[in-house]
Amino acid sequence: MTTLTTALAAVLVLSALLLPNALTRLTPGAFIRIPVEAIFGAAAFLVLPPRGRQAAAVLAGVGLGLLTVLNFLDLGFNAVFGRSFNPVLDWILLDDGESFLRDSVGRTGAILVVIAVVVLVIALFVLMALAVVRLSRLITRHSAAATRTTLVVGTAWIICTALGVQVAGAPLASRSTADVVQDRVDGVNATLKDEKAFAREAGVDGFAETPPDELLTGLRGKDVIFTFIESYGRTAIEDPEMASHIGAVLADGTRRLRAAGYASRSGWLTSPTYGAGSWLAHSTFATGLWIDNQQRYRSVTAGDRFSLVSAFRRTDAWRTVGIMPGVTKAWPEGRFYGFDKVYDSRDVGYEGPKFSWSTMPDQYALAAFERLEHGRPGDKPLMSEIILTSSHNPWAPLPRTIGWDEVGDGSVYNAIEKAGKDPKQVWKDSGHVRTEYCRSIEYSLNTLVSYVEKYGNKNTVLIFLGDHEPVRTVTGDSASRDVPIAIVARDPAVLDRISDWGWQEGLKPGPDTPVWRMDAFRDRFLTAYGTGPGTTSSSAPR
Repeated sequence: MTTLTTALAAVLVLSALLLPNALTRLTPGAFIRIPVEAIFGAAAFLVLPPRGRQAAAVLAGVGLGLLTVLNFLDLGFNAVFGRSFNPVLDWILLDDGESFLRDSVGRTGAILVVIAVVVLVIALFVLMALAVVRLSRLITRHSAAATRTTLVVGTAWIICTALGVQVAGAPLASRSTADVVQDRVDGVNATLKDEKAFAREAGVDGFAETPPDELLTGLRGKDVIFTFIESYGRTAIEDPEMASHIGAVLADGTRRLRAAGYASRSGWLTSPTYGAGSWLAHSTFATGLWIDNQQRYRSVTAGDRFSLVSAFRRTDAWRTVGIMPGVTKAWPEGRFYGFDKVYDSRDVGYEGPKFSWSTMPDQYALAAFERLEHGRPGDKPLMSEIILTSSHNPWAPLPRTIGWDEVGDGSVYNAIEKAGKDPKQVWKDSGHVRTEYCRSIEYSLNTLVSYVEKYGNKNTVLIFLGDHEPVRTVTGDSASRDVPIAIVARDPAVLDRISDWGWQEGLKPGPDTPVWRMDAFRDRFLTAYGTGPGTTSSSAPR
């Protein structure tokens, strides 16, 4: 029993030292290596006095426990966001993860999962500390044999390093733990430096002092609708399994809009985020700043950076409105963006069920926009931002398109939600996940096109885009961060303003259509539609 316990302690410690932080490297070969940290640890235990040795063993065990927790967080973040966990900025996202879990498996299930995770983390720290203490005592009890073993293994590590010996594509002589710790320290330092650099960058804005009468002159009198489609990424258009489905929807949408008198152009933008973190993309798009972490988001939304919404509001030629079905509590950032009115999930009169994370179907959100703002008489045109959430992970259950006159207060969706798929069942198979993701994008695109067909008019200008790619379960490991964007308008003069952008005709951008970073859009848009070549019209009520 004693031998088995010691062996388990050794396995636990070696696993912690060799555990990779990305799923693609999580293979049996990753654990068939010689960790240099174990060699130095054994040497330290051999020379330390008894009291110091005990304290060092406990600290080393706690440190290994912390490293293991961070590596597991990295595994999750790399799978979802395509990047490692940032120990300075990302703790707030764990709360979002718990909310998502609650929406996916229910409140009771989420509580049980959280309790289980907390218990496992505590157990990990305790077991890791006990394991290192046990191994340190074994080393000192058999110091002569331990010294010889340490010298032999250390020599082997040096030789393997010099010869570049590899196992399963990785060096046999590992120093991965030291590298990870160094990366953590470098990452923290870079994060702290980034705050000052970003503050300087945000303070420079060529449009901040632009006079109102020079802003957006090419869109005066138009109802301008900016719409984000959740998780609508380049994968949806170009992945071989989805391309035919989404391509057909976009081709049909282009045809339907053309029949209704609209023309469209489309391109690509590179999102600052991947898999989640929609607010980073929204703020990047609005401010013309690259906002790829929570610190930058907090900084910019606490300041007075000139946003796209602010540009419309400054002219006093538009009423600015936000439809935010994903917002379920106070949202102070709305004031930063410059909205005259924000409708969140509590303000639109929805009496139907949630569809997992999504508080309401996209069709209801658009119907509420029509009922509360767009369909009502006003003395100014609207500039609106609408977030469509039906394509948000976990993509089950999904709503379906119904007649616009059937939407009502949303209670009609109770039966639709009950007939939908269980996310727990869908997520048992990655193929099912990809299928349901594709269906969700089809639903969002069809709903948006249908809205324009029914409620659009000669002054409607629609700009819709994705916020980021979906998670790696859908995209795989080689996807870009590009998202599609399209501009739809009935007035030819609107699209004439962007004739030099090189965008593709129709709703589907081509593989060679230009790709811009998302932070470049604001300035290009304000330049194209500000005072310059083209006819400017006076503001007119709808």
